[in-house]
Amino acid sequence: MVQQLNLARAAQLVGVPRSTLQRLIGTGQLAAFDGFISLDELRRLFPQAALDDAGAYEKVAKIRAEAFGRRVRERMLPSQEVLAQRLFAQGQELADLRRFLAAYHALVVESERRVRELAGGRPDAALQALAEEMQRGLGRVLGTEQAEGLDAMANVLDVISAQVTVRPSGRQFLLEGNDSILQAGLKAGLRFGYGCGSGSCGLCKARVISGDVRAIQHADYALSELEKQQGYALLCANTAVTDVVVETLEARGPADIPEQTVLATVRAIGELAPDVRLLHLQTPRSSRLRFLAGQSVTLGLPSADGDLVQTAPLASCPCDERNLHFHLRRDRQAPLAEAVFAGRIRSGETVSVRGPLGDFVLDPQSDRPLLLLACETGFGPIKSLIEHAIASEQVDSFALHWLAADADGHYLANQCRAWSAAFDQFSYLPITDPDLGSGVARLIDAVRGGAALARSDIFVAGPPEFVEAAVPALLEAGAPRERLRSLAV
Repeated sequence: MVQQLNLARAAQLVGVPRSTLQRLIGTGQLAAFDGFISLDELRRLFPQAALDDAGAYEKVAKIRAEAFGRRVRERMLPSQEVLAQRLFAQGQELADLRRFLAAYHALVVESERRVRELAGGRPDAALQALAEEMQRGLGRVLGTEQAEGLDAMANVLDVISAQVTVRPSGRQFLLEGNDSILQAGLKAGLRFGYGCGSGSCGLCKARVISGDVRAIQHADYALSELEKQQGYALLCANTAVTDVVVETLEARGPADIPEQTVLATVRAIGELAPDVRLLHLQTPRSSRLRFLAGQSVTLGLPSADGDLVQTAPLASCPCDERNLHFHLRRDRQAPLAEAVFAGRIRSGETVSVRGPLGDFVLDPQSDRPLLLLACETGFGPIKSLIEHAIASEQVDSFALHWLAADADGHYLANQCRAWSAAFDQFSYLPITDPDLGSGVARLIDAVRGGAALARSDIFVAGPPEFVEAAVPALLEAGAPRERLRSLAV
């Protein structure tokens, strides 16, 4: 019996984004039926996935971990209770399969006996041949070699992870370890509605259409009896025991994200380059910032000389919404950044975060390639877009061009090279030029006339003078205006 996998499981098993499998199905290179792919098809197209029995899942984990600029998360098994329930369900499935095979075996044996009885002593060559073929066939089935490592790994994945399907969008993601459904969805790049993330506000309430969920944390928000009867649960307080289908709406764009004000703590300040600092803020567990990749916020800090206020783009992914990163360059016109460089802001201080702002965001309905043009710290919001696109597996083709006045300007070049090494469809081109005009010209020459320019979603971020020069040049080179977004930082 050939094992069939849904798209999410198949992608997890061979270590590629779902969008890659969807593209292969669309071009006819990979056969699928009703959204399911056979293990034989995966072996045919990804023979390397079967090279090491235990390594298929680890390969996926390694690529995913290396792809993100944020801290690497420890990958954990589910709790003992959830693990026991999944093992019990798989044991039931195995018992049913054994009963089926036993009945099938008995049927074949009885049919072979009846054929021989019908043949009797008569020289009926056809009946004799049929009886012998049935016997040989039964022998082949019973003598089948042990399952390959890829088959075993597919079954292991059923135990250590559960699949969540979201309606009406149809999006799917895998829940691993002890994550709640909300946490796993955010890590997978979904745009769930939520507030506190700790079971107090009820904004992540959703209806569980099928499958079993289990509470993993206390929730102060009380569901009504009618809501309980209808299958509602808080996504932040529950994990998936089995594969589940939930019904909830997702944000379609910036208009669906409400303005929030959060008091965050300075977790760390680090040097990215002589004139660039990383400001790492952390929100309280009970008050997280909901935003879309590429958006900005207004930061505020009380000061004896007057409040320090500055609007800055986020350089982190919404999939890690508690940890907010900002790439701040030295700028006398930016009071908060100047305070950071002067050492007047230290770890533990409280900074107000108001937002999010802006429409420099991905189109959730688009799977087009991404063409990303950054200059200096314009890389910050571009990084946010890349991490979200990787998390959501929305696209599988990236072209990143990063212009800087000197080598220090490519302050996260190692991260870009890691992305390029981890993903076949990720290209990275650093351009160093002290003259902005010639640098923009070189950048435009690198993308001019290519097919990617006409069929990509294009994002341009950097100092105002860079954006003002690059956008008209891109339009003149053939970039579609409706798919070009820019952000001056």
